[in-house]
Amino acid sequence: MMAHLKRTYRRIHITTLLVCVCLISSGLLLNSRLYADTGYPAPAKITPTLERLDLIPYMGLLEDKSGSLSFEQISSVKDPVDFQAVGNRSPNFGFTESTWWVKLQLHNAQNAIQQLTIRQDYPLIDLIDFWYQDQNAQWQHITTGDKQPFHNRPIDHRSFLFPVTLAPSGTSDIYIRFETQGSMNIGLFAHSEKNLIDLVGKEYLSLGIYYGGFIVLIIYNLIMFVTVREKTFAYYLLYVLSYGLYMSVHNGLSFQYLWPENTWLANQSLLFLLSLSLLWGLRFTRSILSTAQLARRSDLFASLLEWLSLVCLVISPFVSYHTMIIPLAILTIIVCGHFLIMAIITFIEGSKPARYYLTAFSALLIAVFAYMLKSFGLAPHNFWTQNAFQVGSLIEMILLSLAVASRLNELKQQSFYDALTQLHNRRYFNQQISLEMQKAQKTGQPLTLTVIDIDHFKQFNDTHGHSEGDKALLAVAKILKSTIRKPFTPCRYGGEEFVLILPNTSTTEAAVIAERVRHQIQTDTANGFGLTVSIGYATTSDTRFNHENELFEAADYALYQAKRDGRNRTMSFENSDHHPSDPKVIEDLKSSGFAAGLD
Repeated sequence: MMAHLKRTYRRIHITTLLVCVCLISSGLLLNSRLYADTGYPAPAKITPTLERLDLIPYMGLLEDKSGSLSFEQISSVKDPVDFQAVGNRSPNFGFTESTWWVKLQLHNAQNAIQQLTIRQDYPLIDLIDFWYQDQNAQWQHITTGDKQPFHNRPIDHRSFLFPVTLAPSGTSDIYIRFETQGSMNIGLFAHSEKNLIDLVGKEYLSLGIYYGGFIVLIIYNLIMFVTVREKTFAYYLLYVLSYGLYMSVHNGLSFQYLWPENTWLANQSLLFLLSLSLLWGLRFTRSILSTAQLARRSDLFASLLEWLSLVCLVISPFVSYHTMIIPLAILTIIVCGHFLIMAIITFIEGSKPARYYLTAFSALLIAVFAYMLKSFGLAPHNFWTQNAFQVGSLIEMILLSLAVASRLNELKQQSFYDALTQLHNRRYFNQQISLEMQKAQKTGQPLTLTVIDIDHFKQFNDTHGHSEGDKALLAVAKILKSTIRKPFTPCRYGGEEFVLILPNTSTTEAAVIAERVRHQIQTDTANGFGLTVSIGYATTSDTRFNHENELFEAADYALYQAKRDGRNRTMSFENSDHHPSDPKVIEDLKSSGFAAGLD
């Protein structure tokens, strides 16, 4: 079994590695196809009916590796060869130390002033300098970016919006300088006023739904944690909270609403919150999948990843963004891949929450790889790669809520089992006997309750010790599991006492079952523990019992009678010497002390 698991473990790691290689290779091939030299672009034609225009095909790009070129030097370049057309490729350069310049020419096709807005859709750019010619052919300059206070933006919005006024029937030049320590993603669009208003409305509605879902998850899991006091809910709560804040930084909302004047937080908070998300994500994963019990090697590696995430968390405020973001991005890929590995292993081991978890993190893993390929410049910057993280996380959180619900159900089931014998415990017995009693009273079918007690168990414990006593209890429990089949239910009532719930079972049938159990225990333990048991049982069809407690007291009295008559025997309440001719006699038994001194 262990050899099989080891082979499975190796196959999972190899498969994950091959998937990563294929994704990266496909990204490289895609990027190599897109980055073809297409010459200098033609001006973008701005018509009166313009709603939205993707400006990438009209962009000229110039890489400034030293970052030393000034606007005066750039704008005085006369040779269009210096700016290369983007064409159909993606202006996504991953983590680069170069500064990039964009040149656009916008041609106003109408004989009147025309206003539009240029939008840069990736909000995590450190510095953006925007120059454009107004209707009087005068250069206007706007400086913004997330290293500039938010109020520097000409329009208050999470992304970068630049209003432009074009002179009638003319061509205006626009120059944009991009500099960032993070991933260099350039995505420029031209919008009419109406189209921009529609876009912003739909955008914030979608974001409101997205973060509203996060808030609901946070409140729900907070209530669950306070109610259940299970650490899994606390880890999930902290994971959702940190990941939700991370996404708000990623979307530019935190800079707009939480710390608009704090440029340091606008940059470093992404590193801090990503590290925190990885840390709590690992804690939540290890807890919900029970990897310490089901996948010990993977759990040890996950523990190492936790320490690495903690180190990143601690040093992130003191290390530059550019130095930290690449190792953290690589760590993110490794952590997400290991999430998948742990889910597969625990799924193979039979974990029910792993089924939902595996589906949830498969969706997130695909999204993470798509986004990371874009971040490293291996895939184009577009709507899907830019929002893959967000779409994947939304699917993940919805599915993880099912995993948490499964975990809650698993915990509930665990609370119904005895820790030592793994039989149903007294709590389950109390609930189940009540349900069976109601069913018997409703249908008129008989219900038999059997009480089993190990003979002289206190003396056995005193002679052999409690460790051997536990082994003896396990042996009896194993016999009951193999002897008693559904719909009958064996339970450990407490100490050395066991009970059997036997629905739709007459006294005659119960006598056969009780004798079989007694004989099996005596035979199977003869060469080891040398145990015998006394058994008492009572059936609803023989006497009218108004409550399950009365049924239990009758079976318990029959057990007392079996012990008094010499032990190692079965006894029906019908055949006991205190069998009542009137059900009211049972009430008298409650205070008679008949159950005392059973051992």
